[in-house]
Amino acid sequence: MRSLTQLLNQRDWMGDVQMKLLAGPLLILMILGMMILPLPPFVLDLLFTFNIALAILVLLVSMFAAKPLDFAAFPAVLLFTTLLRLSLNVASTRVVLMKGHEGGDAAGKVIEAFGTFLVGGNFAVGLVVFLILVVINFMVITKGAGRIAEVGARFMLDAMPGKQMAIDADLNAGLIGEEDAKKRREEVAQEADFYGSMDGASKFVRGDAMAGLVIMVVNVIGGLLIGMLQHGMSFADAGETYTLLTIGDGLVAQIPALVISTAAGVTVSRVNTDQDVGQQMISQLFNPQVMILAAVVMGLLGIIPGMPNLVFLIFTLLLAGLAWFLIKNKDQQLVEQDMAAAEPPPAQETPEASWDDVQLVDTLGLEVGHRLIPLVDSRQQGELLGRIKSVRKKFAQDVGFLPPVVHIRDNLELDPNIYVLTLKGAEIGRAEAQPGKWLAIDPGQVSGELQGTPTQDPAFGLPAVWIDSGQREHAQVYGYTVVDASTVIATHLNHLLHRHSPEMLGRQEVQKLLDKLGDEQKSLVEEVVPKAISITVLQRILQHLLDEDVSIRDMRTILDTLAEYAPQQQDAAELTSLVRVALGRAITQQWFAGQEALSVMGLDTQLEQILLQAMNGNGAMEPGLADTLMSQTEQALARHESAGEPPVLVVQHSLRAVLARFLRRRLRHLVVMSQAEIPDDRTLRVATVVGGQQ
Repeated sequence: MRSLTQLLNQRDWMGDVQMKLLAGPLLILMILGMMILPLPPFVLDLLFTFNIALAILVLLVSMFAAKPLDFAAFPAVLLFTTLLRLSLNVASTRVVLMKGHEGGDAAGKVIEAFGTFLVGGNFAVGLVVFLILVVINFMVITKGAGRIAEVGARFMLDAMPGKQMAIDADLNAGLIGEEDAKKRREEVAQEADFYGSMDGASKFVRGDAMAGLVIMVVNVIGGLLIGMLQHGMSFADAGETYTLLTIGDGLVAQIPALVISTAAGVTVSRVNTDQDVGQQMISQLFNPQVMILAAVVMGLLGIIPGMPNLVFLIFTLLLAGLAWFLIKNKDQQLVEQDMAAAEPPPAQETPEASWDDVQLVDTLGLEVGHRLIPLVDSRQQGELLGRIKSVRKKFAQDVGFLPPVVHIRDNLELDPNIYVLTLKGAEIGRAEAQPGKWLAIDPGQVSGELQGTPTQDPAFGLPAVWIDSGQREHAQVYGYTVVDASTVIATHLNHLLHRHSPEMLGRQEVQKLLDKLGDEQKSLVEEVVPKAISITVLQRILQHLLDEDVSIRDMRTILDTLAEYAPQQQDAAELTSLVRVALGRAITQQWFAGQEALSVMGLDTQLEQILLQAMNGNGAMEPGLADTLMSQTEQALARHESAGEPPVLVVQHSLRAVLARFLRRRLRHLVVMSQAEIPDDRTLRVATVVGGQQ
């Protein structure tokens, strides 16, 4: 039964689709048939009545449409109705000329009614009425509607680029989605097509009016000739008979044409609102103040001697009464609103807490003061959004995983020029940026001073000055590094992303790395995770690497190493050391790109032996030794960097992990490598000794 019902529904749907597809061709065939085939008077009555009903239907649809696009088919409807009237004129002309001598109803009851009842059987009156209708239709309604459609089409085409730009701006700002933007673009294109089509379709109505005049003249002259020459009628009888039939035929065609023209004028002359034409007219015309003034004017005219006093006074009372009713109704509404506002709101029961009340924190966030909002607003040509996208892309290419999306919002509690960077809801960076100005950063070898607001580069702490754009060229000549406010924030963000990369690498990111590698090395991934180690241990190993500024792009080498050693060793720290050895060439390349001889820092032999004994003993350094090691490392690092060498300290493999954890607490930019990580084809040269003679 269910299958039968579905089949019947499908057949009904297909039938509806076929009817809709055939509606246009059937109408065209009917119009052509009326022009070619002779029709009996009864069929003409049906078609004339259908034409009148169709005209009324079109007028009502145009009245109830809230905007022009609600009746987007109107230009096509205007074409078909014009063709229908012309084909009816051809069919009725044939009947009038062939059977007009038989009497008034020879061409049908509808033509007889319009030719006798509406004009009282007086063909002169009918002729005048017909000419007046043609003039109204042709000179007033059609001409005005055509002019409005022409201007509307021109203005619509001129406004299209601006509307398209507004849609693109809203889309880039995130105010609308891709589907909404596509829909709005289609509406703009449809409006342009509609007004352009209406501009052309209005010419149909004008041509219809001209054709009505020509058809009337042809019918009158042809009727006189046929009546007198073929049927032996006198001039007076032939003139009266055929003229009345012609007038009836013309009126029955011109009245629907006038209705259709009115519908066209209503459609193109409306203003887009949420109301149809009737609602707009009622809401805007029936104003109490205006009606009172109108009542006063009508009353003054009504008391003038010689005027139709009764009629004017009746309308005076009607206007005054309607104004009083509207004022009273408005006052009643205001009283009800005041009473509703005065009444205490009903006590509402506090809803139970739900999971919707739980607000998850953003992994990465950027909060800006109100003066920095233009930097993140694409509608104001803010460049920071594009810079942040570039930072995330560059980070993913260098480090090896995609950082979270940066959620940006304004914070009125911040100072106007302050921005705050947050990680998992906690602040990790705060600085000041001045839109419209430039930050001149002193790299250490400038040749002049600048006038401006002294500050520090938020990313690296270098001395800097906020300057006006007029001093930009002078600052560059003096040796300053000059960047704009958006670049300052983006550079600060990039620095913090690298510094806090271990905290951003969660299980989801690790799983995505495995999925990406699994497309090519599925067997390797399955051998390591979860057979050899869990995803939690792998996450910890990758975090250890990131904490020491080691890229995790080479996931294949990392998993190859873990596949070899993880079955015998489960400690994450030991596995990290083994992975570092496997990545030694990449780590060396990172700090000594293009250098055959590696100029590094090294430990004094005596200090190295002391540290080895301490590590082999209780695994911890004495406080005095720790302080000495830290101070001597700081001094050696300062000398080493002043010579322009990379901040790399090379120690024995067994000491590397402990010294890295200890020294990088204060010397964050120090790189501690083991001798096992240095490739055999590289020459190692100790340029600075930690713990040696100062």
